Amino acid sequence: MLGIFDLAQSVGTAASCRAFSVSRATHYRSLVSRIPTLITGTFKSHPRALSVGERENLLATMHSERFCDMSPTAAYATLLDEGVYLGSISTYYRVLHERGEVRERRSQATHPARVKPELCATAPNQVWSWDITKLLGPQKWVYFQLYVIIDIFSRYVVGWTLTERESGEIAKALIDHAVAVHGVDRHCLTLHADNGPAMISTPVCNLLSKLDVGKSHSRPHTSNDNPYSESQFKTMKYRPSFPERFANIEEARAFCRTFFPWYNHEHRHSGIALLTPADVHFGRAETVRAQRAVTLDAAYAEHPERFVQKPPTPLALHVASYINPPELTSAKNKA
Repeated sequence: MLGIFDLAQSVGTAASCRAFSVSRATHYRSLVSRIPTLITGTFKSHPRALSVGERENLLATMHSERFCDMSPTAAYATLLDEGVYLGSISTYYRVLHERGEVRERRSQATHPARVKPELCATAPNQVWSWDITKLLGPQKWVYFQLYVIIDIFSRYVVGWTLTERESGEIAKALIDHAVAVHGVDRHCLTLHADNGPAMISTPVCNLLSKLDVGKSHSRPHTSNDNPYSESQFKTMKYRPSFPERFANIEEARAFCRTFFPWYNHEHRHSGIALLTPADVHFGRAETVRAQRAVTLDAAYAEHPERFVQKPPTPLALHVASYINPPELTSAKNKA
């Protein structure tokens, strides 16, 4: 292969490979192991580069106790204020990069990962979820705050209020009223929310402690930890009658007084077997399903040929509702 290399100096690599009937790829692969022997010259450092001693001094300075937790930019400025110049900022980074030390150098506090909330409701009034959404007011930067508490098992809105501001005291009054109206077993109720100011406010925390109601919070920036409230807000805001803006707070309250009765008593919810939240919340679900079964049986008796697979049955109601159901791993998957 050295013959190809020597000939290539005068006629070119392609012509030299053709003369020896060797592909260029084979020729280049053979050169990889021979490069050190083919290079006879020596490389000189750039005349403006730091000397070896200067580079070692810069590294020693950055490794010192004083600068080991400081960024290269801050170290450069600190030394410059003291009349010391070891190199430009880019030089600091270049020298550190060659040692694989370009990273976050400053000491930073570490926080344990937030525990993923895992809640389960097998009946109404076991887990409530609440949140606040903004409704657009008559002009830009004017909002109305809508507080809504929903039962995650039945999807029933157990309480709501609309105000012009977000406040822990307002949330406290709403939660206290909802607990009293529905007569829930306080020891069995858990209230889930995100980490908004009202949700973690002192009045709300003190109220839940006083009522002996459990509390749960979403992880930061994780909307999936509060899916039931988010879904309910979407249902409301995608209604054809939902306006782009409300002229005033009374108009917004009038809309809510119409929407929430419809949502609780007329809306057939896809998450609860197309039953209304009120049917599930107040224990009427099986009665409604039995009535649906009678209708479906009559339809099957009249035209059995239309039901190829099996006789129709009403959708079954879920056994439990979860916020982040536990991940069950089978023994097979563990193996």
